[in-house]
Amino acid sequence: MSDPHAQEALVVVQLDTSPIPVTVVHAEACHFCDEAERELAGLAEQFRLAVQVVPLDSAEGRGLVDLHRPAMNPLVLVDGAYFSSGRLPRKKLTRLLAARATASAPGAGLGAASMGR
Repeated sequence: MSDPHAQEALVVVQLDTSPIPVTVVHAEACHFCDEAERELAGLAEQFRLAVQVVPLDSAEGRGLVDLHRPAMNPLVLVDGAYFSSGRLPRKKLTRLLAARATASAPGAGLGAASMGR
């Protein structure tokens, strides 16, 4: 017979549904920069992204280039961390974004036993 006063354990999972910040340091007349922006616009249809385009000749752009020392333009940061420079590696970025989406999905990393099944 179960105790009517017994309390069940409650597991609360907080999901991070905020957009992933992606920064593109864009150089004037840079076809890789234009391509990266188009690719990111396409990926934003699949993933929650907050894309910020920073002109290379701005104070912020120069500061980011001084900090990260990219070999080519554009410099791309994901969550403020260096991701790539030059042609955007779309497959690599898609894998990263998919992994992050999976990690923030309900029950991610929890086995059936820990979910009460």
